[in-house]
Amino acid sequence: MRTPIYRYVMPFAAITSAALFLTACGAGSAGTGGADASGVAAKSDAVPTTDVVSAEKKDPAAARLLPAGTTRLTVAISVGGTPPGTTYLSDGKTLTGQDVDFTKAVAKVLGIDLTVDQASFEAILPALDSGKYDVGASNFGVTDERRRTIDFVTYVNDGQGFATRKDSKLSKITDLRQLCGLNVATGAGTTFEATLEENKHLCTDAGKKPYQVQTYAEPSAIWSSVQQGRSDVVMSTINGLRYAVARQPGLKFLNEFHRLDVGFAFKKGTKLAPAFQAAVNRLIADGTYDRILKKWGTTGSAIDRSRISPPEIKN
Repeated sequence: MRTPIYRYVMPFAAITSAALFLTACGAGSAGTGGADASGVAAKSDAVPTTDVVSAEKKDPAAARLLPAGTTRLTVAISVGGTPPGTTYLSDGKTLTGQDVDFTKAVAKVLGIDLTVDQASFEAILPALDSGKYDVGASNFGVTDERRRTIDFVTYVNDGQGFATRKDSKLSKITDLRQLCGLNVATGAGTTFEATLEENKHLCTDAGKKPYQVQTYAEPSAIWSSVQQGRSDVVMSTINGLRYAVARQPGLKFLNEFHRLDVGFAFKKGTKLAPAFQAAVNRLIADGTYDRILKKWGTTGSAIDRSRISPPEIKN
């Protein structure tokens, strides 16, 4: 299933953050949100609505790094998750989420407007290579496999984790062989799907029944599958899992499995990367970066500086 594509032609800075529509757990009330000791949003019915971007100013030094004549770029964003991922406000038109805030902030630093396209997650990276989009902004993990065809500019550190129902006997997943014989739900076209598929042989090599990888295009379908018992465990982003578990009854976060840098994605060989890197570093320096992470309760994902296509984190 592929998510329909909708195009919005507007200055991206015009997108505002208000009450979020949570696909999997209903609408929340306005608020500033909070964070627990791990740097992830604490349980609350409130959702973050603070405007942490609009005061950002253009940085001429960063803007000069853009290719000559660049005033507008086309950005692709995957929509349909729960915060800190990208979702619609209750008006059905306005986008919000951590990636949205970072993209808005970078656009303001560079003094550019953006044409925003909504696309399914798995469709974005191939479309960058074809030139359909200039940049992708959907929590793309930086892997060595992806770096062969895609350039990245990092802005947070997130990664892979597991969650399940509270009544599950599963505990910390440190080895994928612990999943043998189980049904594992995850997003289509993600690093999670790739990791799971590449390592199914671990079960057969050990003489065990392989786990089954169940892929879904919509996060709400993943959670429904887990809640209804069709899936035993879900593998997804660390921040996304913690946020969802804190706001949905009957679920528990198991553990972090593999940390990954996350970055804006571009066609290989892009000339946009130095400007985006300078813009992220400007946000880090002027405090907007910290304000965005605090808003979404993801301060544990902070980086010290942005990098262009760094090697995959091995842990």
